[in-house]
Amino acid sequence: MLEVITNRRLRQTLKYVRAAIFIGLFLLILGFVGMLGILLYAKIEGPPPLAVPQSTIYYGADGTVIGESHQGQTRYWVPLEEISPHLVNATISIEDKRFYDHQGFDYFRIAGAAIADIKAMAKVQGASTISQQYARNLFLEHDKTWKRKITEALYTLRLEMNYTKTQIIEGYLNTIYYGHGAYGIEAAANFYFNKHAKDLSLSEATMLAGIPKGPSHYSPIEHLENAKSRQKVIVDSMVENNLLNEGQAKEIVDEPLSFYGKFDIKNQDIAPYFQDAVKEVIRSITGITDRTIQMGGLKVYTTVDPELQAIAESKMENIISPDSEIQAAVIVQHPSTGEVKALIGGRNYTESQFNRAIQAKRQPGSSFKPFLYYTAIEQGFTPSTTLKSEYTTFQYGKGTYSPSNYNGYYANDNITLSQAIALSDNVFAVKTHLSLGKQALVDTSKRLGISGNLPEVPSLALGTSTVRMSDMVNAYGILANGGKKIEPTFIRRIENHHGEVIYQSKRHTEQVLDRDAAFVTTHMMTGMFDEKLNDYTKVTGRTISDQLTRIYAGKSGTTSTDSWMIGYSPKLVTGVWVGYDRDFTLDLAAEKTYAKEIWASIMEEALKDEPVHAFKPPSGVVGVYVNPDNGMLATETCPVVRLTYYVKGSEPTEYCQDHLPHQYEEVPILIEDEGKEKPGLIKKIMNWFTP
Repeated sequence: MLEVITNRRLRQTLKYVRAAIFIGLFLLILGFVGMLGILLYAKIEGPPPLAVPQSTIYYGADGTVIGESHQGQTRYWVPLEEISPHLVNATISIEDKRFYDHQGFDYFRIAGAAIADIKAMAKVQGASTISQQYARNLFLEHDKTWKRKITEALYTLRLEMNYTKTQIIEGYLNTIYYGHGAYGIEAAANFYFNKHAKDLSLSEATMLAGIPKGPSHYSPIEHLENAKSRQKVIVDSMVENNLLNEGQAKEIVDEPLSFYGKFDIKNQDIAPYFQDAVKEVIRSITGITDRTIQMGGLKVYTTVDPELQAIAESKMENIISPDSEIQAAVIVQHPSTGEVKALIGGRNYTESQFNRAIQAKRQPGSSFKPFLYYTAIEQGFTPSTTLKSEYTTFQYGKGTYSPSNYNGYYANDNITLSQAIALSDNVFAVKTHLSLGKQALVDTSKRLGISGNLPEVPSLALGTSTVRMSDMVNAYGILANGGKKIEPTFIRRIENHHGEVIYQSKRHTEQVLDRDAAFVTTHMMTGMFDEKLNDYTKVTGRTISDQLTRIYAGKSGTTSTDSWMIGYSPKLVTGVWVGYDRDFTLDLAAEKTYAKEIWASIMEEALKDEPVHAFKPPSGVVGVYVNPDNGMLATETCPVVRLTYYVKGSEPTEYCQDHLPHQYEEVPILIEDEGKEKPGLIKKIMNWFTP
């Protein structure tokens, strides 16, 4: 009985063994056929391209090419014989020491990495070969999906089956990212050491070979200690692989290196600061990676007007003394769309890529006052509201504040709001600010898109808080368009390498300001160029008013370290900032006039062939002639009269009595809408505001 049971068990065991052998053979054959199929597929698909075939191209608003990506591999591709052998050896030693022996996958390394990960219970060691890394770099999508991993493996096979090891290592070194916008070893050698890849020393080569593992973490410019530590790891691997001896290794690690830290730009593109801003916008609004921006074959249609950009650059260059170290920035924007038509972030892009038009935060001084006076108009003030201009000490909280006017001049009498903005009276501004409540100006500034810290203090009315120039120009654009929200727009649309639109700009139509109050503010801002508003001092735009051939609204601003001029026509708003990077004071007389001179020159040149457009008053305002000295309705006997706009219902009702003989009746100059005949001088003024 026992023998029968034993035989039965033996037959069952043999049955399982035969089944296992059969299944094993089947799986082996299936695996062989599958592998054969994969290899056949890889061969049929043929060689993948070893470089991304297209650079990203940037177009101006007129359709002309203003630039293309210059840190891409197609631009800096160099053959292997023009790459330092030290760099080749260092890279292979640290990244894939069996590169010349495997067929794309290092199975010993994969097994070792798996064991290390299991022991650590975490992902601690990579096993990707140079071929695998290169295959990954040929993709623009780096999402961590199984589909991407499988496709990457197939690309690796295609690389190995169709290219030599020399071609693969050449492509890899011309493709990998070395940080700071440098793709490929030629760009990296240029950026870090100001030399060609073929001229890299052993120490320089081992330093650069360590960067691709973590371009930001191992950048010797940003993290030298990390970079030196990584360099030692590479040198030790080269000693282990018999590429260096111990003596050479010590010399390399101890050798001090000098880093260049910039690209040697030979052919500068149009509007380089603008293009930098465009790239930043692409990152923020689309999430597209730096690599795709550089080498994704994108077509980026921007808003810049190359002709207007050239005008802005030439005016700035011609007006500022070439011997001066002062810096400047310019933004020209369309007030209805927010499209940036020209942008200058500094005087020399090659020397400094810091974009002062967008990145810097400076005190705007009196150029901040239009936001205050808009708030005042919105809350019931009028251009005829009067306050006393005199030296004043204000009490607030537990402290005091004593603002002063330019050169210590005061009217020591009442002046109108129209005069206050034209003369830039600081005492009037602070009195207005405090009477409205300090939060009111903060709220208006936020509505206008002014970002940053705006403390509720008396000096906020005088522009003592730092702001970005791009915010200021955009806010003036909102005043110019009647209070509709806009944002600085740099890009109209983006197409991918297939010609598909992947981004299209959209316009906002939200009304963020009262239209009537915005127009009244705009009209008051024309006063800085109108000497009819002269009083205890002259209007702030008098030095450039004779250069202007049309009506502009604007405001200047000056602090000890900053000079601003921002102004607009109905079709264009331009802002200019001048100052020093290191907070040096503006001591020379010429330095204090640069901003206004540049602004006037740009606006006049940009609009010289354009028809004159008036600031068109909305239906909710009314224009009347007033005596600008007291804001009362003007009479025929007033020596100076000025057309002034008011929100309907807030216009003055009393007539100026200062110049009427007592025996005469009041002889008013009537509200504009009544259509009565005006004196010749008045008629000329009216013509400025008629389309």
